[in-house]
Amino acid sequence: MIRSDLRNVAIIAHVDHGKTTLVDEMLKQGGIYRENQETVTRVMDSGDLEKERGITILAKNTSVYYKDVKINLIDTPGHADFGGEVERILKMVNGVILLVDAAEGPMPQTRFVLQRALELNHRVIIVINKIDKPDARLGEVEDEILELLIDLNASDEQLDSPMLYCSGRAGTATEDPDVAGTDLVPLFTKILDYIPAPEGDDEGELQLLVSSIDYNEYVGRIGIGRIERGSIRTNQDAYICNYHSEGAPKRTKIVSMYQIDGLQRVPVETAKMGDIVCFSGAESITIGDTITSLACPEPLEFVKVSEPTLEMTFAVNDSPFAGKEGKFVTSRQLRDRLYKELLKDVSLRVSDGETTDEFMVAGRGEMHLSILIETMRREGYEMTCSNPRVLFKEIDGVKCEPMEKVTLDVPSEYVGAVVEKLGQRKGELLEMNPLGTRMRIEYSIPSRCLFGYRSEFLTATRGEGIMNTLFDGYQPYKGEVTMRFTGSLVASETGETTRYGLYNTQERGNLFVGPQTPVYEGMIVGMNPKNDDISVNPCKKKQLTAIRSAGADEKLLLTPPIIFSLEEAIEFITDDELIEVTPKSIRLRKKILNTELRMKAMMKARREAAK
Repeated sequence: MIRSDLRNVAIIAHVDHGKTTLVDEMLKQGGIYRENQETVTRVMDSGDLEKERGITILAKNTSVYYKDVKINLIDTPGHADFGGEVERILKMVNGVILLVDAAEGPMPQTRFVLQRALELNHRVIIVINKIDKPDARLGEVEDEILELLIDLNASDEQLDSPMLYCSGRAGTATEDPDVAGTDLVPLFTKILDYIPAPEGDDEGELQLLVSSIDYNEYVGRIGIGRIERGSIRTNQDAYICNYHSEGAPKRTKIVSMYQIDGLQRVPVETAKMGDIVCFSGAESITIGDTITSLACPEPLEFVKVSEPTLEMTFAVNDSPFAGKEGKFVTSRQLRDRLYKELLKDVSLRVSDGETTDEFMVAGRGEMHLSILIETMRREGYEMTCSNPRVLFKEIDGVKCEPMEKVTLDVPSEYVGAVVEKLGQRKGELLEMNPLGTRMRIEYSIPSRCLFGYRSEFLTATRGEGIMNTLFDGYQPYKGEVTMRFTGSLVASETGETTRYGLYNTQERGNLFVGPQTPVYEGMIVGMNPKNDDISVNPCKKKQLTAIRSAGADEKLLLTPPIIFSLEEAIEFITDDELIEVTPKSIRLRKKILNTELRMKAMMKARREAAK
């Protein structure tokens, strides 16, 4: 059977190339909104963090109608750290729309997601977006896309993929760049003509591959997936099977079922081959499982998701301020939350640490892990986090480390500073091409050598540089490299900072705290320009006499403190430091809080290093 009334399509692209904005316009022109209905921009970025950062973190489903054909659209993340979301979602669709910025051209994540789509033999519609940008370079970008397809060993049919020219913000599409478009009809028409309709046995036994998991406090876990064979109905008994598990199938019951219609989940009684459905009742369901009929429990193979490359230690907060701001502070609560995250994030790995109070969490990149920390923090969790460490592998007896391909768009006058810094960090220059008044530079560099570089890069390019990274396999270990050339100013006693104490402390370096901030012994209150830690007392009070009054402190001028974001804090800390994360605060601290014990440990480490 061929479902000619249905198309399943994913929109894939690099970050900031306009996927979510294009979906907004497709929803408007696909008849989802009433004429007088108020609409919001980037409606698919529904999470608070997505709205704040302007990026898509989770893949989301929606649908539009064109000529009585339902088009299921999946908006995917563009950031490389969330590539696991894209990989699993591609199993739900029959084709993809590849979006490429008319000025930037194909970027690292474009290559990654396109390669995954080609491996699954999906048909590709190429959309060059933002053609109304003043620096658009359509001819060159077309050639770059063709070169990329050849590079990725695309088939002859995939090399002949149709190409459209769009302005997502204006809601227009055209097949000829010289003829201005008026609406998105050419894109809808191309989806119907070129993306294959779902095809399969609608009379066969049920097979539904679960590609995503949602959670609802009332109904519990909700599985989302496409029906590959047969049909499904509510209150049906079924088996949960897994292709990679040798255990016996688990029996379950489909309690309720929904289909996505526009931005709503609409309850349905039955669904058939090709439909994407959400269902509840199967409490033990996980991503990659197959729902089958009782008569024929045949699981489907799931896509192998790339392994994580970075690891951080999450532990219970043991600072003097522990438990004052957080709602969930125990190791049991922390453990339950981290293992719950595994149910919906296939590219995350969690394991128990050396003690009962710590857990090893591995992910795709710093942003992947920082989004998890920020999400938990907003939910009321309190914890400490270590600096990220790369996961080494032994290949043929050789110690290997993960590498990154870094693409940088830099104004020409700052190229020298960028090249010098990346050279110091063991970067290998691959390519350098002019791009108008800017230069596009490609480097191959060890993942660990990029820690802390993003803020340096923005400083070196006066905030005008654009940096994108993509995992590029494993290579033999490149040797030791120093990445941080500054030390820390560490508080030597617990108390509240004073203007007088901070005035004397700021002579030693840059401050991270302002006046009347509670601090504790071992907390990092500033940065020393030299590569040594210094114990300071920002709580020091001026001795008052009959002549000297407390009001005299007002004349002491303080430099405004540096307030780190979570990502900046992760980049800043070294091996002997931690980040204390609470719902209200982000503090930096030493692992060993006591000044005397910390000095002894440091001297011991230096003696061992000298041997």
